[in-house]
Amino acid sequence: MTEIRTPRLLLRRWTDDDLVPLSEINADAEVMRWIGDGSTLDLDGTAEQIERMEEEWDDEGFGLFAVELLASGELIGVVGLSVPEGPPEVVSDIAISWRLGRQYWGQGYASEAAQATLEFALQDRGLDRVVAVNRAGNDDSEGVIRKLGMVHERDTTDPEHKYLLQIHGIDLTEYEA
Repeated sequence: MTEIRTPRLLLRRWTDDDLVPLSEINADAEVMRWIGDGSTLDLDGTAEQIERMEEEWDDEGFGLFAVELLASGELIGVVGLSVPEGPPEVVSDIAISWRLGRQYWGQGYASEAAQATLEFALQDRGLDRVVAVNRAGNDDSEGVIRKLGMVHERDTTDPEHKYLLQIHGIDLTEYEA
């Protein structure tokens, strides 16, 4: 089983016990406002999401981790890698993303987990490049992207929702520099 420990977090695969806490995160409109069309997910939608995340792990050898606090074992969100479905400019890339429960914002958890995930992608999985797709105006995610050392490459428009997206990237040579 793939696990990553940081000073405060455990990044791991999904278990049945994660369904309810993740559904509570996914039901928070403030958490979901920057994701897709901003719709929240109920218990069934969250179960389908976990199933898709686990399938990606099985198919690709990487995926979105369940993130828990080491001190309490509490699930605080999702951080990891995925093959993006869009926009078209990144469908051949591997994307890093994160979503944490609102009570865990502003404490450095997203940056800590994303940094560990980026190291996993580039060093353990041997990926040459990772991108992050950020909706314009999401300054908190932009801050995490900057901390990762990712470089803004271009802007595009989300083909389905029509809002501005910013695409950032980093390759192995930039990461090791």
